[in-house]
Amino acid sequence: MNLQWLIGYFENGLDKQITYFDLFFRDTPDNGGYAIMAGLQQVIDYIENLKFDDDDIAYLSGLNKFSDKFLDYLKNFKFSGDIWAIPEGTPVFPNEPLMVVRAPVIEAQILETMLLLTINHQSLIATKTSRIVGAADGRAVLEFGARRAHGVDAAVFGARAAIISGAVGTSCTRAAELFNVPALGTMAHSWIQTFPSEYDAFLAYAKIYPNDATFLVDTYNVLESGIPNTIKVFEKTGIKPKGVRLDSGDLAYLSKKAREMLDNAGLTDCKIVASNALDENLIKSLIAQGARIDSFGVGENLITSQSDPVFGGVYKLSAIEQNGTIVPKIKISENPGKLTLPSFKKVYRLYDNDTNKALADVITLYDEEIPLDNYTIFDPEAPWKKKTLTNYTACCLLVDVYKNGKMVYNSISVHEISKYREQELNTIWDEVKRIDFPTKYYVDLSQKLWDLRDKMLNGG
Repeated sequence: MNLQWLIGYFENGLDKQITYFDLFFRDTPDNGGYAIMAGLQQVIDYIENLKFDDDDIAYLSGLNKFSDKFLDYLKNFKFSGDIWAIPEGTPVFPNEPLMVVRAPVIEAQILETMLLLTINHQSLIATKTSRIVGAADGRAVLEFGARRAHGVDAAVFGARAAIISGAVGTSCTRAAELFNVPALGTMAHSWIQTFPSEYDAFLAYAKIYPNDATFLVDTYNVLESGIPNTIKVFEKTGIKPKGVRLDSGDLAYLSKKAREMLDNAGLTDCKIVASNALDENLIKSLIAQGARIDSFGVGENLITSQSDPVFGGVYKLSAIEQNGTIVPKIKISENPGKLTLPSFKKVYRLYDNDTNKALADVITLYDEEIPLDNYTIFDPEAPWKKKTLTNYTACCLLVDVYKNGKMVYNSISVHEISKYREQELNTIWDEVKRIDFPTKYYVDLSQKLWDLRDKMLNGG
């Protein structure tokens, strides 16, 4: 964060001005139908440890840009505000607040950069992984991207986000340790090349891991060398390989032939793992071709979300408080897509009681409650399109995270978040979740919020 412009608030006596900021995103990556919220726990960890120590103050003082009073303010800095957030693992949609921060303006803006980079990054990777896991159609997805990640934190927390969205393990041992998830991987090509022959390499590996040996079979030739040597190790030792990994070539063809050879040798339980620049589209294509692949190791296209590497979350002022009254604020732009929603808000998800499927989300003003019996929703872009709902349950998505500077959120493990994500994703219609041309999920505005925005747009 750049503190230089924040001193202006302080020097103008605005350091105690209570503000409301919304963190939201405008477009779903890859033109998808939904995104997955992730990164909240790291936001909490940041806030819990946020302070300016003596070295920080000395550095800032040496810049000769900050008054002694402002430096004293930073020396005693502690977050004192309120935060609401949508829980990690929740399917989320454009323009609805993922987080709402109510705090003195300097505090709220000191948080801005860290909140954005954390939620943007993990939500991006969680969303990409969810698409990949969906394409795998029940086959395991392994996160293999550490070596292509944009730095250590991107590898570790990208792996965390992948686990949230259904990856069964990671090649990043540090992430596996931190989040208590399986560390998965296979031998390297260099392991095989170091030995006199591929067979010798496989044999040595099988002796070290007699119950957990997965052989990398494409170092020389999959069908003429790799698979035959896998079978030879079994025939000579009786050690059954857990799996073989294909990392190059025509994965559909090779997996079919490898499956046939393994089955004929009695290795029907030997799994086939595929890797090599996979993404949701290639996985979907492989399955459509009848590939005999049991699990997918996905690396660079997952950990960087290469096809659409920016989540695009923003952090915008929505209101201030004056004498205890909430005063709405709105940002108007030449670009209609950058129009913001004013005031302090809540987000409701409406579930059909018969199907347990989500019908729509509704953004309301903070003091509104969704009625229990019937409720009319409308498309905010075409307000004449209306639908009256009955027999539904309305759940408020934003939950308390901080109250008066104290963390009140019930943190849970990535395993529990992943189970919650699976549960909530099951409430979203398949048509919304499909990879290509998904059906639009509606995020509507309450009538009061729509009227307020309309009034402010027209100078009221």
